[in-house]
Amino acid sequence: MPPPSDIVKVAIEWPGAFPKLMEIDQKKPLSSIIKEVSDGWSLPNHENYALQHADGTNFYITEKNRNEIKHGAILRLTTSPAQNALQLHERIQSSSMDAKLEALKDLARLSRDVTFAQEFINLDGVSLLTQLVESGNDFGDMLSFTLTAFVELMDHGIVSWDTFSVAFVKKIASFVNKSANDNQILQRSLAILESMVLNSHDLYQKVAQEITIGQLIPHLQGTDKEIQTNTIAVINALFLKAPDDKRQLYVEDNVNVLDIPLTEIALILAQKQLRSIILTHMIRSQDAVVGEMAHQLYVLQVLTFNLLEERMMTKMDPQDQAQRDIIFELRRIAFDAESELNNTGGSIEKRKSMYTRDYKKLGFINHVNPAMDFTQTPPGMLALDNMLYFAKNHQDSYIRIVLENSSREDKHECPFGRSSIELTKMLCEILKVGELPSETYNEFHPMFFTHDRSFEEFFCICIQLLNKTWKEMRATSEDFNKVMQVVKEQIMRALTTKPSSLDQFKSKLQNLSYTEILKIRQSERMNQEDFQSRPILELKEKIQPEILELIKQQRLNRLVEGTCFRKIYSRRRQDKVWYCRLSPNHKVLHYGDLEESPQGEVPHDSLQDKLPVADIKAVVTGKDCPHMKEKGALKQNKEVLELAFSILYDTNGQLNFIAPDRHEYCVWTDGLNALLGKDMASELTQNDLDTLLSMEIKLRLLDLENIQIPDAPPPIPKEPSNYDFVYDCN
Repeated sequence: MPPPSDIVKVAIEWPGAFPKLMEIDQKKPLSSIIKEVSDGWSLPNHENYALQHADGTNFYITEKNRNEIKHGAILRLTTSPAQNALQLHERIQSSSMDAKLEALKDLARLSRDVTFAQEFINLDGVSLLTQLVESGNDFGDMLSFTLTAFVELMDHGIVSWDTFSVAFVKKIASFVNKSANDNQILQRSLAILESMVLNSHDLYQKVAQEITIGQLIPHLQGTDKEIQTNTIAVINALFLKAPDDKRQLYVEDNVNVLDIPLTEIALILAQKQLRSIILTHMIRSQDAVVGEMAHQLYVLQVLTFNLLEERMMTKMDPQDQAQRDIIFELRRIAFDAESELNNTGGSIEKRKSMYTRDYKKLGFINHVNPAMDFTQTPPGMLALDNMLYFAKNHQDSYIRIVLENSSREDKHECPFGRSSIELTKMLCEILKVGELPSETYNEFHPMFFTHDRSFEEFFCICIQLLNKTWKEMRATSEDFNKVMQVVKEQIMRALTTKPSSLDQFKSKLQNLSYTEILKIRQSERMNQEDFQSRPILELKEKIQPEILELIKQQRLNRLVEGTCFRKIYSRRRQDKVWYCRLSPNHKVLHYGDLEESPQGEVPHDSLQDKLPVADIKAVVTGKDCPHMKEKGALKQNKEVLELAFSILYDTNGQLNFIAPDRHEYCVWTDGLNALLGKDMASELTQNDLDTLLSMEIKLRLLDLENIQIPDAPPPIPKEPSNYDFVYDCN
């Protein structure tokens, strides 16, 4: 008799018959189990049948995934994937339009299952679908379900994207270019174009030749958020795959950008029209941009700033006269000295002396040859670009800063040149210029979509902040690094508030003066202060178990509320989600797939699957997770790796998670460890413990305010010479 752990009790359905309750021995071959079930209903040719889940997903059960079957699961005996694929392949070629449409609907639904998809692909099913699309005879629902089935089949990564013809690319592109298409056809076509670009260099070239910005702009101006998101995703994909020589930042005013193919993607990004459309129709048209749209806007922001990488990594050539002329222009604007030099017939030595004096006032490190200041990368020539932009577009502020500092004592002047170089380097680090976008991150800054030259404007605001902070700190040249640290803190705190415009960002900085930063630091230091005196340490030790129990209850309460998890695939991002929550008695995990992200909590009874907490053997994270070992593409993604965790149960059972963010990751790993009686080891628990301990200790010490707490208890006095004394109350 097999051990209980190998037996799963299930119900199996067959149309027109009562469900059959039976025990499945997981050690027996699946084919023999199917034969047993088929014989029970007197069905011949058991090899033409298969088992699948009856929970709405309808995924086939195979030898590979059979360990996912739970006690109490409802299964269905149905046609085998190979037989089903063969039948659908024939039905799709039917001369009856109604039969053909129903077959395509079934194909779109079944293709989500990788087992069926493999069988249909083996019949050259993808080629059949592409022929239907290229023929151009099907429209409306017929075309919509054809494209849906194609997307689902290709999403499994079985068929290479390099196998598709130019005719197919042009046909898909034509669906995007036709504004009369319905939304579902448009959305599927955009998704196909994105995958083509990301997965095939040859197809990138073909897609880029077919699509222009003029054809995409109407889709951004609509109200369908999914289509807007897919449109930005196509732009991002083309931008990401564009050769470096196509990533130009600026264009001439006389170029008609609407007719430029998307190979010239940077030309589009430089245009006010596209930026203003994104700002108006995507960012400001809704209360909050979340989910996939937020991710795509974040990607666009990162890729836009990555255009600066070339200048950031370009050293200045001290012999290049054009580059040297930029420094001369900075000097001319600041001191209006060009006419003076031209009118004075001074010697070469006199001119050199004047240049050296002015370059010192401009705050360059190398007064004789300031070009040498820009040979370090990063920030390279990008720093000089920022300085020139500031001098030309904010001339009054530039002149004021330079002249104000040149009139101070040497040790108190804020060197504009050195400050600009270091500030540019800092801003590149903050905005991660040159780094590829994360697969999971979706934190974009709306203010960078409000100006055509947002990075340069960002620099102009921050260089004025630096000068202001320098004065508030009464800094000297020795304090340069300290000032830069304060400025970075001011910028980071202002960015955290997600200002909607550059003016709002500037206002946030006004409220973050050096004095305010000191107050914030002091407050945080008080909140996180680690009291080292012996009485405080003993008090902490006494309170800590109570605080940990409080944190544990909070974590379990959050698990009871539940969380929506995204399913992330190795090929591309998906909007498929599932939900998991803990029962109020903390004994069972309820989970199941959802069609879309829920607006609130999902009831327990709507989640099809259960996992008793008592069956959980371990919780593993990161590289130890089974789904991180299986999917090579995800394994290389650091962000996804840091959000992955898995529940291991029974012999080979596993429940795999990818948290939506780091906070949810900590909450769930802490809660699951608490259920197993293990320590909660996340950084969130440590932060909560430190915060709550500090608050509790301060509350208990309120009556001792301004009283010095000794490091050691007072000494015990000597014993009296005798005990013959009494207290006289009179």
